[in-house]
Amino acid sequence: MEPVLIYDTTLRDGSQGEKITFTPEDKLKIAKRLDEIGVHYIEGGWPGSNPKDLIFFDLVKSVSFQHARIAAFGSTRKPKTPPSADKNLAALVESGTPVVTVFGKTWDLHVDIMENTLDENLAMIRDTVSFLKDKGREVVYDAEHFFDGYASNPDYALETLSAAAESGADFLVLCDTNGGTLYFDIEEISSKVCQTLPTKIGIHCHNDSGVAAANSIAGVRAGAVMVQGTVNGYGERCGNADLTTILPLLKLKMNRPCITDENMARLQRLSRFVSETANMIPIDTRPFVGKSAFAHKGGVHVSAVMKNPKAYEHVAPECVGNRRRVLVSDLSGKSNVEYKARELGINLGGNGFDSKKIVSEIKRLENEGYQFDAADGSFKIQVEKLTRQFRPLFELLSFRVTIEKDLDQPCTAQATIKISVDGKEEITAAEGEGPVSALDNALRKALINFYPGIDLMHLVDFKVRVIDGREGTGARVRVLIESRDENHIWSTIGVSKDIIEASWQALADSFQYKLAASEKPLE
Repeated sequence: MEPVLIYDTTLRDGSQGEKITFTPEDKLKIAKRLDEIGVHYIEGGWPGSNPKDLIFFDLVKSVSFQHARIAAFGSTRKPKTPPSADKNLAALVESGTPVVTVFGKTWDLHVDIMENTLDENLAMIRDTVSFLKDKGREVVYDAEHFFDGYASNPDYALETLSAAAESGADFLVLCDTNGGTLYFDIEEISSKVCQTLPTKIGIHCHNDSGVAAANSIAGVRAGAVMVQGTVNGYGERCGNADLTTILPLLKLKMNRPCITDENMARLQRLSRFVSETANMIPIDTRPFVGKSAFAHKGGVHVSAVMKNPKAYEHVAPECVGNRRRVLVSDLSGKSNVEYKARELGINLGGNGFDSKKIVSEIKRLENEGYQFDAADGSFKIQVEKLTRQFRPLFELLSFRVTIEKDLDQPCTAQATIKISVDGKEEITAAEGEGPVSALDNALRKALINFYPGIDLMHLVDFKVRVIDGREGTGARVRVLIESRDENHIWSTIGVSKDIIEASWQALADSFQYKLAASEKPLE
């Protein structure tokens, strides 16, 4: 079957998402990762719109990409302005990219809003594409708001596409810019375009109706051979079509060539890298690459998966670089505990504990407020303690946290901690943004003298929940901490009537889990 070309616009359209910003250096790092996974086109930004994109295009000139072609993005020429006099087009050419993507107006409503004429809009499309082709560029023409334009005035919408095609555009990309079109209309309209025009067709969808991935697949079914999207679906408003969903759908579900099996197995790592670079918390329920995508909690489900994973998994998690996770909670049975113990490398044999007793103890703790399905790290430590296999890599001797509040000044926090590692005591003090931050900083300061690799670990999420608020400020609280290093994410939990004590439990478990997995103390 004909391959589907993947056009990534994370660096341009994705960066327009709320709370997302990339430095030029960030963009370069992401571009290299996209190239490594086999993406065909990488849209770097709009060189005529801001200095950061100009810096990126300057940086990227010295990089040799194995798979991807870099594209610069911009608009058609301004009304009544020849292409040679248009500064934005000049910036596109000066960026030096082999590919230039330009968008033009397809919806007659937008032409009216711009106080332009339909004829002049067509001339803008023709002139721009011809100008860029004369400069030796591969030209991708994005038909902005195409599906809304088609619904309003189908003849004119098709005429704008013809103007780009006749001027030499290499691809015509049909854009659902408002994200309001449904998949059956996408497929029907895209089919008509593919049957009408000989130029290669692409599809670009937004997720405002929650169907961007489905709409992209519908476009491919209709004949599109290019899919535009972003990693993790980042983008303006509700985001763009998520390539971490679309790639597995194309390759694993539709048998359409797009990237290699080897690169598909790197998909989750790409997703995490981009979320980390964007400083966005990963969404656990994201299809295929999310932490919960292959997580099983119900005892019946786990029992079935242990016999045949196909019972509750539509694809093998390893295909996309993910892994199967079995959750342990008050809904668990022996199957959950036995599978989870094997996954975490814990031997349940001996020590007077079998899986049934562990299940009973886990359920007792969950009744007190623990939530082990959200805290793999603490579950591992708890089972090791129950089976007398836990070997702490540090021990708390004492800590003290103080909070100071002066008039008209924000609170300040200081923590002093005393720990022991292999019988050697260490006392440190540190400040923080709050009591838990100060405690975290003090513990790191103490541990780094024994475990220098601890500086690669950092916290990415901190949640506090009141378990039962009827006791007011004396209520029991649950603290969940999510931590990560370069390759892994893990969660830990603490429960207490004292929020600092609960935070310490979760914090200590997080460091114990990390150290047990990767560190030995210095001599």
